[in-house]
Amino acid sequence: MSRQVRWTYAFMDRPAELFGVACDFWTAVTDTRPSEPRGENEEFTTLLHDGADACVKVQGVASGPGGAHLDFPVADVREFTRSAVALGAEVVADHGTWAVLRSPAGQQLCTMPWRAEATRPPVVRGSRLDQVCVDVGPSAYDAEVAFWSALLPEWQSRPGSLPEFHVLRPPTGLPVRILLQRLGAERPASAHLDLACTDIDATRAAHERLGAQPVARGTHWTVMRDPAGGTYCLTGRDPETGGLPAREAEAS
Repeated sequence: MSRQVRWTYAFMDRPAELFGVACDFWTAVTDTRPSEPRGENEEFTTLLHDGADACVKVQGVASGPGGAHLDFPVADVREFTRSAVALGAEVVADHGTWAVLRSPAGQQLCTMPWRAEATRPPVVRGSRLDQVCVDVGPSAYDAEVAFWSALLPEWQSRPGSLPEFHVLRPPTGLPVRILLQRLGAERPASAHLDLACTDIDATRAAHERLGAQPVARGTHWTVMRDPAGGTYCLTGRDPETGGLPAREAEAS
């Protein structure tokens, strides 16, 4: 039986008035170019690679600071939607050929038909945008882990490097993985982007030259703010495999 999820997109949401600023920064970071804007208000663009399929999109949102969510191109939109709803998701908008959903904790996700995307973008100057981190309050965390693990049965679901993390690693070839993070306090679910970096400090310096600012430093990550105000993380993971070097060594 062929897998249902055929590709993954990391979708960043940024304030509409800073849409161009966000696109300028993220195309420079990922060595891409923006597609022609689309949507009723020209609020969507895809970051295009030469010689690879896109896996990152940008949306200008009318209110709030923005964040991130996941898009899942699938073999059967209706079947994927039914499965998500049966597991506790809510349909926010049904557009026929594609749908907007909300996870049990309130995190947005979208599904649409697969359009033969197959070639993963390369590592760019020692880093790769390869992960969406879903940040969840303590009371909703266990149910959210169960939801994503059941929704994506062909993905490897396992505890992360720290007790507050859970990783969903996709089948080989899919470009975006999922990290679930249990927050220390209750608040609505949200998400941000993560990059895997061979050298966090070198990548941080390069991003600062493009207008980003460091916010905080964690165990093996640095929190950044892009020029459009969106937060993201530079993580000390292998850009090829997505795993932490120590965890990769333990698995071998």
